[in-house]
Amino acid sequence: MANIQYYDVILKPVITEKSMLGMTDKKYTFLVHPDSNKTMIKEAVEKMFDGVKVSKVNTMNQDGKTKRRGMTIGKTAKVKKAIVWLTEDSKEIELFQGL
Repeated sequence: MANIQYYDVILKPVITEKSMLGMTDKKYTFLVHPDSNKTMIKEAVEKMFDGVKVSKVNTMNQDGKTKRRGMTIGKTAKVKKAIVWLTEDSKEIELFQGL
């Protein structure tokens, strides 16, 4: 496995209606590096955002979709998503405050 630093683990936040509703329960969704595991994701979130404590992490792998353009068939990139649950006494992530 490649040497992945904590700042390489989280790629970007997922901003959808479902993920925005989950933020009321301190549940945040991120796109993460495909080779990262749950402990790496937990460590990265706690280091990147001050005062945040993670209680659990759920991950899911999504295969790329098959796309077609004329006779050529290809696939989009595969994606790994992580849903991060924060503890009750944890601060909220400031990244989502203005949304």
